[in-house]
Amino acid sequence: MKGKQQRFSREFKLEAVRLMDEGKKPPAELARELGIRRNQLYKWKEKTDKQGGNAFPGPGRRMSK
Repeated sequence: MKGKQQRFSREFKLEAVRLMDEGKKPPAELARELGIRRNQLYKWKEKTDKQGGNAFPGPGRRMSK
């Protein structure tokens, strides 16, 4: 659905990255289950790796889905 805006909480993003790091499921499958794009999952992972506990300080950015 183009044009639909979605926000994800900091906790959601961190949990998604944690699940990806666990490696129990391929990132593409995990992203589908979470209702996000695989690319977004990788972006969150990169941000978490760079910023650690300081990643995602705000309420979240609107994303087109």
